[in-house]
Amino acid sequence: MSRLRFTSLRLRLVVVFGLVALTAAVSASGIAYWLNREAVLTRTQDAVLRDFQQEMQNRAGVLPIHPSQDELQRTAGQMANSSQRFSVLLVGQDPDGKTVYGSSDGLSAFALDDVPRSLREAVAKQQKLTDSDKSAYHLYWQRVVDHGTPYLVAGTRLIGGGPTGYMMKSLEPEAKDLNSLAWSLGIATGLALIGSALLAQAAATTVLKPVHRLGVAARRLGEGRLDTRLRVSGTDELADLSRTFNDAAEALEKRVDDMAARDDASRRFVADMSHELRTPLTAITAVTEILEEELEAESGSMDPMIEPAVRLVVSETRRLNDLVENLMEVTRFDAGTARLVLDDVDIADQITACIDARAWLDAVDLDAERGVHARLDPRRLDVILANLIGNALKHGGSPVRVSVRMDQGEGGDLVIAVRDHGPGIPEDVLPHVFDRFYKASASRPRSEGSGLGLSIATENARIHGGTITAANSPEGGAVFTLRLPRDASTLTEESQDAGEKDT
Repeated sequence: MSRLRFTSLRLRLVVVFGLVALTAAVSASGIAYWLNREAVLTRTQDAVLRDFQQEMQNRAGVLPIHPSQDELQRTAGQMANSSQRFSVLLVGQDPDGKTVYGSSDGLSAFALDDVPRSLREAVAKQQKLTDSDKSAYHLYWQRVVDHGTPYLVAGTRLIGGGPTGYMMKSLEPEAKDLNSLAWSLGIATGLALIGSALLAQAAATTVLKPVHRLGVAARRLGEGRLDTRLRVSGTDELADLSRTFNDAAEALEKRVDDMAARDDASRRFVADMSHELRTPLTAITAVTEILEEELEAESGSMDPMIEPAVRLVVSETRRLNDLVENLMEVTRFDAGTARLVLDDVDIADQITACIDARAWLDAVDLDAERGVHARLDPRRLDVILANLIGNALKHGGSPVRVSVRMDQGEGGDLVIAVRDHGPGIPEDVLPHVFDRFYKASASRPRSEGSGLGLSIATENARIHGGTITAANSPEGGAVFTLRLPRDASTLTEESQDAGEKDT
């Protein structure tokens, strides 16, 4: 059906070819019909008029100046028996001055009323004599149509006196021949139109086939198959277009390969750097733990002058350790090596354990019934909850409310909503809250967080086959909604791998 759309190039080519062919065929047929019509009518007309004029001279010319009706009738019949077979009407005056008529078809057939008035006036009009024209009366003719039948009517008057003669010749045979010619030309026009449509179809197929191949190749290239190439043949514009496409595809493939190589190198650098940092961080962390114990000791052995610096070192070391762990987690997601370790989880118990482990019990309200189970990865669910609740406590406002519900229907999704009572999220920030290292406030780029928490939470939800969305509540505050399938084991290995490759 796409080939029949009015906007289809194929249909437009067929229509244009058809219009051009139709215009050419109609024009040629019209000219041919007009030329043949004039030729046929002129040839018949000249033959009839020549025969009539000869009969007037040979037969009517021997009649007396004042003939009787019988003489006119007999002469008209003789004139009508000529080779052209036309009807004759002779008009004259008898010796008594009375107008008499003689018709070859009888008195009730060809009559003077059948002759147009303009023709009768022209025949009766006496012309001025000149050196080049010494005839006082001329032969005049006219074509008329009576009851759908064309006729040739002519008339002349004998020079030197005598009867006036009129002739009527039916042109019906010629009209039938011309109608046959018109039908033939019409059929030829129709065949030309059909032939042009077939020719247009063939031309459109020839022209559009490379275009169709180019469209298919472009779609494949858009789907990520960068090794797509077109077969080039010929030296026309379409061949040049195919070569240009191949050059562009080759350049794009090379550029994407270069970018992928740099991206892989970047990920390897981050992963290697994170691993390399873990060894000195382990030693630094051990030292900071000792320093932290000294700070908390009641003996007061720590010099008050260096106590703020020690606290800063302890805080920044803990922050650096969290950043390294987050970077390692991100590299696992980017490399596609993150996998689920599924277990049957009581959602209410899992959330309670997450809140209790971080001493958030006084700041978080939990609305979840016990007995709601789901098959998920407990560790990754804990990471998601810790990031969402911690983000709400840090950037929102207490109390933070965590609610759990199940979608209606068999196999409904698990929905966990985390809402705070803060000022909400600015509209220009909402599209970027899950971006890596995104800071809502450019004036305060440094904070306790690494800027990776929500991104890691989103990745953990994704490999479960779920999603996280952020919005502002109509009652105030921000709401993060986690939606997970109740049984993540229904995810096939292929869909999980495909999702990791997309990342």
